[in-house]
Amino acid sequence: QVQLVESGGELVQAGASLRLSCAASGRTFSAYVMGWFRQAPGKEREFVAAISQNGINTYYVDFVRGRFTISRDNAANTVTLQMNSLKPEDTAVYYCAAARRYWSGSWSGFSRIADYDYWGQGTQVTVSS
Repeated sequence: QVQLVESGGELVQAGASLRLSCAASGRTFSAYVMGWFRQAPGKEREFVAAISQNGINTYYVDFVRGRFTISRDNAANTVTLQMNSLKPEDTAVYYCAAARRYWSGSWSGFSRIADYDYWGQGTQVTVSS
């Protein structure tokens, strides 16, 4: 089992950058695919990005590709989401999640809420125009 705690969310202006972090407890962090989701007010939670267990392979939803970067440090049990060129529509609560299923070359099955087994409590990101 793994416990996840997000941090780094804050109020920023459009065009700014933010770096979200997710700290994981447990000795098996490197065994999980890690993902970031977000949920805007009145909307469903949506997938943002994911990273394979070894940190080499990444996957992004189209509307953040080129602006957001996911990375992980298995020695430090952390996964980060670097967000650049933020837009007001990026305003949401951002959640870190862990999936026990091993990534074996396809990102099919890693972009749904049900694909992930553990979740953090979220961190609020607000982008003003």
